[in-house]
Amino acid sequence: MITFTRFLTVVLVFALTFPVFAKEDKDEALNYVGADGCKVCHTSKKSGAAYKIWQKSKHAQAYATLASEKAKAIAQKKGIANAQQSDECIQCHVTAYHVEAARLGKKYKIEDGVGCESCHGPGSKYKSKKVKKGIVAGKIDRTSVGLVIPKEENCRECHNEKSPTFKEFNFKERLAKIAHLKPDKDTAAKPE
Repeated sequence: MITFTRFLTVVLVFALTFPVFAKEDKDEALNYVGADGCKVCHTSKKSGAAYKIWQKSKHAQAYATLASEKAKAIAQKKGIANAQQSDECIQCHVTAYHVEAARLGKKYKIEDGVGCESCHGPGSKYKSKKVKKGIVAGKIDRTSVGLVIPKEENCRECHNEKSPTFKEFNFKERLAKIAHLKPDKDTAAKPE
């Protein structure tokens, strides 16, 4: 028979260790750090100025575009009251629209539209300088930390005929507009 003291000890040990296990489980998930989380390392010319290139792109304005008069007219025709709140619209106009809030970092903002992680995957495991250096050196497999090198089919998930504003999509031309390779030939960022 278990004594009350032993029972209390077991409950106390479990209660004290459970949050540690829960945190580890959350940390194991690939979480979104937000465009500002990428900005820290990807602003300078030496790094390929990816953040600056993104900032000037239509991707950065994708969420705001849904509030335009043109978007409102399209939404009205489709019976959508508010494009900025419609899953049908934001699935392609917002990074991580479909994930639970616990996976969104402090710097994540819906207003960032289609951010870095829409193309490259959630950055929580590959955002550190040490990990990035390991990827470039070939010591860390980019897929093991969630880094995606986008392919044409990734882009076509949104750039397709389902979009009410679809225009012919030429992957190579579009890729050239958003290219942000490091000047020292960083192969970790080259699309496949």
